[in-house]
Amino acid sequence: MFDKHSIRNKMKETLSKISKPLYEDYSYKIASKLYKEEEWVQAQTVGVTVSRMPEVDTYQIIRKAWEQGKQVVVPKCYPKEKKLSFRILTEFSQLESVYYGLLEPIVEKTEEVGPNEIDLLIVPGLAFTKAGYRIGFGGGYYDRFLTNYYGKTISLAFNEQIIPDFPVEPFDYPVGKIITIDEVIKPL
Repeated sequence: MFDKHSIRNKMKETLSKISKPLYEDYSYKIASKLYKEEEWVQAQTVGVTVSRMPEVDTYQIIRKAWEQGKQVVVPKCYPKEKKLSFRILTEFSQLESVYYGLLEPIVEKTEEVGPNEIDLLIVPGLAFTKAGYRIGFGGGYYDRFLTNYYGKTISLAFNEQIIPDFPVEPFDYPVGKIITIDEVIKPL
């Protein structure tokens, strides 16, 4: 059993070895599965992070949501309070680069929505168990947000990101589904 820190490092190393063509192919296949899921079909408002390598590509997911007339909300991080707020994104030009090269909504150009207005939240992570637990990128932002979020949750993962086990802590919240290239895992 490894600690979360070493799992994070090992996973980043593993994911960095996925070639760009495979990354694009896998991301497309995972996204195509997502669009068939009932949670996606029924959602009017979808919360999703703007991905960066090595996460499953979400740009295509955001575009698909817009094409289907869904409202897209993306997170803005507040590092001092370690909290997230989701803001409506209608075009990529409403994003700006913040710390670590993350893209976040520009506050002056976007409007905040409350957790109860998000039908489906696509929760990022580095590693997942089949029980739906995830290891994030280490900030605890999503764990805090999920304490007051009662909508549907789905995570997107490359096969390599599914691991047998890791220490689960009281503040860890499992996601409702994990979509990989090979399967849709329904832990709950």
